[in-house]
Amino acid sequence: MAIITINPATGEHLETYDEMSERDVQDIIGRSHEAHLAWRETGFAERAGMLRKLAEALREDQESLATLMSREMGKPIRQARAEIEKCATGCDYYAQHGESFLAPETVETDAGKSYITWRPLGVVLAIMPWNFPFWQVIRFAAPALMAGNAVLLKHAGSVTGCGVAIEDLFRRAGFPDGLFRTLLIRSEGVEAILNDPRIA
Repeated sequence: MAIITINPATGEHLETYDEMSERDVQDIIGRSHEAHLAWRETGFAERAGMLRKLAEALREDQESLATLMSREMGKPIRQARAEIEKCATGCDYYAQHGESFLAPETVETDAGKSYITWRPLGVVLAIMPWNFPFWQVIRFAAPALMAGNAVLLKHAGSVTGCGVAIEDLFRRAGFPDGLFRTLLIRSEGVEAILNDPRIA
């Protein structure tokens, strides 16, 4: 089956996307799991550098991304531009503060030394709505990736083009292959993914 996007203001057919097969999805999960195993070993400086490159890519493509958002879900262009800038600012924020947010915390106990440390969860599935098609994804993905996780996105079907564009932005920013992927599937395909032991 196909996923079709339509301009809600005009009824114009925008794009048709081939839905991924179950096998395609399984292959993507496998590659994302492998990417996570390598990514969790990287340092915060490397992760932060890629988030800053992602912020640059968002700002470079602000107009085309805002236009895509407006066409797919009807957001006024000024608001769409602001959403893209908010995404870039969010990337910069987590690049700057992510390491301190994830620093071990010493706690007082009866033991000689006690602390809380944070570890990556693995491959995290994000099921996102249509109303803030870039911000909802970036505000989740930036800290998740900074923490050493991989991200799979199942976006609302009406903003599939935005989901594809976000994956392309991560690729252009230099994130490893498989670390951020957009799944072109319908809601009915989510349960099988959630039951996969490789999904956190």
